[in-house]
Amino acid sequence: MAADMDAGQKLAVNAIYNTDCIAGMQKIPPGTIDLIITDPPFAIDFKAQRSNYNRTGDRVIPGYNEISVQDYPAFTHSWMTHAYRVLATSGSAFVFSGWNNLKDILIAADDVGFITVNHLIWKYQFGVACKRRFVTSHYHCLFLCKDDQKRAFFNSARYDADARTEKGGSLRYRDMEDVWHIKREYWRGDKKTPTKLPAALIHKILQYTSVEGNVVLDPFLGSGQVAIVSKQYNRQYIGFEIVKDYYDFARERLDNGAYRIPTDTA
Repeated sequence: MAADMDAGQKLAVNAIYNTDCIAGMQKIPPGTIDLIITDPPFAIDFKAQRSNYNRTGDRVIPGYNEISVQDYPAFTHSWMTHAYRVLATSGSAFVFSGWNNLKDILIAADDVGFITVNHLIWKYQFGVACKRRFVTSHYHCLFLCKDDQKRAFFNSARYDADARTEKGGSLRYRDMEDVWHIKREYWRGDKKTPTKLPAALIHKILQYTSVEGNVVLDPFLGSGQVAIVSKQYNRQYIGFEIVKDYYDFARERLDNGAYRIPTDTA
């Protein structure tokens, strides 16, 4: 379901809203979100339609809402304060970030009261070629919680203790290492926003830290990936997206039950 948010409106679950996430989270009762998965703006003067990663720029939906480097610390502290308030004591938050402004997220997380459980690395298949520094081919993900004793975690959700690799090693141990090798998704010929988390990455987080019926929040919904995958695996969802065209795209995907939508070539 998708909805427009009116002043004074009580938010429904299994809905997304075209609004600023801070305004949206203010309408969520404290401690009612089981899991947060989000990829906030980069603050790197991101060029959304640049033809990186073999991307055809004119298929990328324009309108990416960037934050300036100067505003990023206060912006991050503000949204993370509200995220902390709405998260349940048994809940977890996964916040993705590039390296550029990771320090602002780390400082804000500590300041608002989050506990860092893990600093995960998502290793994807390749990065942008560089001439004067090493290639960045990974993304950071902070695994956060409010109460380290009460947070939910299901370590056998994907592999039991007896599952083995072809060489006899523990599959569960390998899967639970803090470097995750998961490929980016390339939607060639389809409509897209400039950034998206792969479904496999979101699914892995859902399996380890949530159960069916839990409420999953994405304050920066973008293309709708977190809501789409949460719905696929019988979690409830709430999402906020300030860019109208991105919200409309996410809404189209949710309303039509479509994971990918071909570019209109008419």
